Amino acid sequence: MKKFFERFIKQPKWHNLRSTTPISEVFALDRGTPIDRIYIEHFLESNKDCIKGTLCEIGENSYSKKYAIGTASFEILHFTNDNKNATIIGDLTDLLTLPENKIDCFILTQTLNFIYDFKSAIHGLHYMLSSGGTALVTVSGISQISRYDMDRWGDYWRFTDLSIKKAFIEVFGENNVEVETYGNVLSSIAFLEGISAEELTTEELFYKDQNYQIIITLRAKKQ
Repeated sequence: MKKFFERFIKQPKWHNLRSTTPISEVFALDRGTPIDRIYIEHFLESNKDCIKGTLCEIGENSYSKKYAIGTASFEILHFTNDNKNATIIGDLTDLLTLPENKIDCFILTQTLNFIYDFKSAIHGLHYMLSSGGTALVTVSGISQISRYDMDRWGDYWRFTDLSIKKAFIEVFGENNVEVETYGNVLSSIAFLEGISAEELTTEELFYKDQNYQIIITLRAKKQ
C-alpha cells in the first residue's frame, strides 16, 4: 500500500518520454551539442594550465589547439598510417610502437571505453609522458552504446570514478591522480534520450550527483 501511495503522490509526467526509442539516436548531434561534450570541454578549460609544451591527442589535435597556452607543439597519435595528419603511428597498448618521455600533456578524451586492454593503454600513456607531464582523460559512465565504434573496433567499457581512479593509481601512483564526475539524474536522462545541452539550463547541466556519472574526468601526473 505504501508503494502505491508513493507512486500516486510522485506521478511521473512522461509527456513524450514514454517511448522505447530515444528522441535522438545520435547523441543529440541532430539537435545541438551533446551533453557529454559540454562536460568534456568544461574539464579541459578548467585544466588548461597544463595544456602546454608538447601536446598529443588521438586521431586529431582540435582540443590541443583550442586550449593550448603559450607556445606549443602538436602530435597526433594514430593506430595506422591512413591518417595523413598523424605524426606518431602507434598503439597505446604496445610500448614498442610508442616514443618514450616525449609528451608534456596528453589529452585523451572518450577513448579508453573503446580499448579492450585499457590497462595496457594506461601504461602506454604513462610511457609517452615526459617527467612531470600530465594526462587529461575523460571516459564514459552513463551512456548509450556508440554504434559507430562498436561496429568498427568495439565499445567495451563503462567506468565509475572509483574504477578508473584505481586503474590509474596502479600506474601513476596514489598521490598523482585526481578524479571528478559530471552528471545528475536529469542530465543523464536527457543524454540517453538524445536531448541537447541547449535544451537544459546551466544549473541543470552542472548540478552534480555522484550517483549519476555521465562523464568521469581524470588528471594524472607522471613523477
